[in-house]
Amino acid sequence: MTIWQEAIVSALLLLGSVFTLVGAIGLFRLPDFFMRLHGPTKSTTLGVGGVVVASVIAFSSREHALSLHELLLTAFLFLTAPVSAHMLAKAAIQQRLPTHPLTRDAPELADDAFRDDAFRADTFTDDVREPPPSERGGHG
Repeated sequence: MTIWQEAIVSALLLLGSVFTLVGAIGLFRLPDFFMRLHGPTKSTTLGVGGVVVASVIAFSSREHALSLHELLLTAFLFLTAPVSAHMLAKAAIQQRLPTHPLTRDAPELADDAFRDDAFRADTFTDDVREPPPSERGGHG
């Protein structure tokens, strides 16, 4: 491998490591599920992508042929990561997971500073009752 190929591989590994670190810090530091989902799906995918592209360059230059294993890994990663993140987000919406009070339209919670006890189960009500017949506009 030439010095230029080694420099490119090293730069891609460093860049991929930085993206992965940023994604891990985002997963650790962000306050709610939806924000935590954003860190790993975006930056960690780019981080792993940088490492895999570095691997493609390194092994392709060593064998003097294009390495298909790494290309298949890259395609699989970039196709499955957004789909799985979308499915996780849809499941969280179905489960009605609470969000950070400052990121949604909830004036009664936005006045409070973000606290762990702001997400108690009794904070959110599921008041989905049938209106009385007089308000439904029906005949009954």
